[in-house]
Amino acid sequence: MLKISDLKNLIETHLKTLEVPKQPKGLYSPIYYGLSMGGKRLRPSLCLASAALFGDYTPALKPACGLEVFHNFTLLHDDLMDHADLRRNQPTVHKKWDANTAILSGDAMLIKAYELISRSPAGALPQVLDVFNQTAIEVCEGQQYDMEFEKRDDVTVEEYLEMIRLKTAVLIGGSMKIGAIIGGAPPEDCNALYNFGQDIGLAFQLQDDWLDVFGSQKEFGKRIGGDILANKKTFLLISAISRLEGVKKGELLDWLQRKEYDAGEKIAAVTALFEQAGVSDLLCQTRNRLFNDSLEQLSKVGGDKEVKQMIEDFSCNLMERAR
Repeated sequence: MLKISDLKNLIETHLKTLEVPKQPKGLYSPIYYGLSMGGKRLRPSLCLASAALFGDYTPALKPACGLEVFHNFTLLHDDLMDHADLRRNQPTVHKKWDANTAILSGDAMLIKAYELISRSPAGALPQVLDVFNQTAIEVCEGQQYDMEFEKRDDVTVEEYLEMIRLKTAVLIGGSMKIGAIIGGAPPEDCNALYNFGQDIGLAFQLQDDWLDVFGSQKEFGKRIGGDILANKKTFLLISAISRLEGVKKGELLDWLQRKEYDAGEKIAAVTALFEQAGVSDLLCQTRNRLFNDSLEQLSKVGGDKEVKQMIEDFSCNLMERAR
């Protein structure tokens, strides 16, 4: 029986053999570094699984790797814009090298991603490119909203959910739809898989928001409290601002306005205010609702029943990480 771990191992093997030049070293070494840092390989694995639902998944291998290269490209630029020090418990590219390297190596990764995506079967390529192009521009839109939110004090939960849909969820949905297209799925199944991926992506991002505050660095792979230090408009912060009143709300707003502070003290104080506002439970309720919505979308999909069950089990196992 096919397992997600089999697909992930296949992706890992293929990523190691990508035809990426060695010189100039300053351009390509960061690409090898970024791809070698590991990760769940969620997007390419689900791309292959979606193709496997309807037949042979091997024609989707190169496009799936292209999706992973694209994802890692977005991380290089995202980490730079967020001034993040760690990614998967390793120094980010702009910290290990410099900002210009992260920009230029990221650009090269984007070009490589398109090269791999273009290896889709000829009959599926126009549809695949349509989905990928729409997904790629939406990821950029989501990142722009994320940056704009840093300068706003009136961001709503609804706006935040739309931002993470664009920045994070559409790439998971797009990956699954691309796999389904290559696998020869009917349009209704392609769309249901896209919706499943989008809903599961929203749930996963909320889970990451939760882990950034209430998880452990070993588990999360990044510094705990990074969103708090950056005053990121996450679900937790937006909800806490709307729920707290009086002195407690004043304390939270004061921490957001301070220019100088002890990092550990700020993380501890804001975390305590989040707990008093009850936003951890609120996030978990929203995350679980989105997860259940994703399973409802998956139930509409046809194809191989064992592969479908594999996708469901894989999603459930990932969600358990935060429960």
